[in-house]
Amino acid sequence: MSSVYVGERVYPLTVRFTAASRDRPESLADLPVRSASGAQVPLAQVAAISLQSGESVVTRENGTRNLTIRIDNRDRDLSSYLAEAQQKIAARVHFDPSKIRLEWAGQFENQRRAEQRLLVILGLVLGLMLIFLTIGIHSLRQALLILGVVPLATLGGLISLHLTGQTLNVASGVGFIALFGVAVQNGIIMVSNLNRMRKSGLELHDAIRQGATERLRPVLMTATVATLGMLPAALHTGVGSDVQRGIATVVVGGLAISTLLTLFVLPSMYHVIEHWAERRHGEARWA
Repeated sequence: MSSVYVGERVYPLTVRFTAASRDRPESLADLPVRSASGAQVPLAQVAAISLQSGESVVTRENGTRNLTIRIDNRDRDLSSYLAEAQQKIAARVHFDPSKIRLEWAGQFENQRRAEQRLLVILGLVLGLMLIFLTIGIHSLRQALLILGVVPLATLGGLISLHLTGQTLNVASGVGFIALFGVAVQNGIIMVSNLNRMRKSGLELHDAIRQGATERLRPVLMTATVATLGMLPAALHTGVGSDVQRGIATVVVGGLAISTLLTLFVLPSMYHVIEHWAERRHGEARWA
């Protein structure tokens, strides 16, 4: 395949041999070629002819030849697969970078861009939660206490993804945002009632015991409704269920851990923080 230039126009030129001449390399080798002196010699005397496997179509990009290799991976997350492929190629495939350029492209580029946007959104969500909690409760330490449910809720979501054999992707990231909202809501329900008990005049220990007991049912109801609502989507395995299954699995698994934290660990941490605050204020008054 070549090109023919006629003035400023370029026409592609393809030479196609007859079927009898291209069936075997030996047939091509016997084709006569006219030399500069006019004599006819076999093609095998001026060219090396052999049968090899190669590209059926030669493509070019920016004036250089372009070879595309397509990969469709299954049963594995794209990020770890790509990282392993890049590592193995860098270790086993050696080439001259000045002559050959290796580029990775495809779906992972869209996934990376979406993950970067998701991280920004997640940071904004947590920041806004902290601001609103501080304004609503009038206490930065209690706002941080409520946001303490987020790490363990994240742990529960990751455990559920691992147990179900799913991967951490954009869909599961959206599920984490929904999980954080429900977990923080349960934390607000608990801490607000503990503060109400303190304002009623109860001692710290009695206020925590009575307030946590009163909020047992509301916290369980909130978590149970959200879990039951997401459970069908988490168990669905039909066509097109990949996105909704990732979101639902994170919410169901994360709520199981965060609810236990809200009911048992959060009141204990409330006691530690408020007792420390009382001692600090008492020392400040004596000073």
